[in-house]
Amino acid sequence: MNLSPAIVEHIRSGLQRLGPDPAWRVEAGGEAAAAPRFAAYLALLVKWNRVYNLTAVRDPRQMVTHHLLDSLALLPNLGAPVRLADVGSGAGLPGIPLAIARPQMAVTLIESNQKKAAFLQQARIELKLDNVSIHCGRVEEYRPNVLFDAVVSRAFSDLALFVRVAGHLLAPGAPLLAMKGVEPRDEIADLPAGWRVGRSIPIVVPGLAAQRHLIVIEPS
Repeated sequence: MNLSPAIVEHIRSGLQRLGPDPAWRVEAGGEAAAAPRFAAYLALLVKWNRVYNLTAVRDPRQMVTHHLLDSLALLPNLGAPVRLADVGSGAGLPGIPLAIARPQMAVTLIESNQKKAAFLQQARIELKLDNVSIHCGRVEEYRPNVLFDAVVSRAFSDLALFVRVAGHLLAPGAPLLAMKGVEPRDEIADLPAGWRVGRSIPIVVPGLAAQRHLIVIEPS
């Protein structure tokens, strides 16, 4: 299926309103070139969501704001990792939008649910995402041959758990990036010994009124 021209235009408009990060626009060919690829991903998500219940968001227009732009809003603070892991990727968020935006970055999507992992494999094939790989399994049991320059997640509700299950994936000096809503001060205070929050960055998502923060967690 294809999304309506109005939704594609909504995507393009949202991309133009994102914060400054010229690197991704150069790599992805700018908003005009990137918008159809993002639309193809969302169309695939809408199609599979009818059967596999990948996300509670059903409206494609809301998917643009709540999923696509929310994922891409962290780009100005992502730096330039060569290898990125998306833990608990689910429907590929934020990993697939980031992989489309930065085709030179290798993105590994880690998802233990087999149905969701099957969707991720199909998305990788249909969208021709040569820079994406999928690991179907529990993140705490994953032992990659090469460690990651950054590990991101939208799925973990608890920062301490994120550190415990994903900290071993990091290359020396690399950060964990947790996408959160309201700044989770209690969770920050409960981080395990040996870890600290380097930065807590308010994120502005075009069209989304809710608070969003990127919590950068580093070994102390």
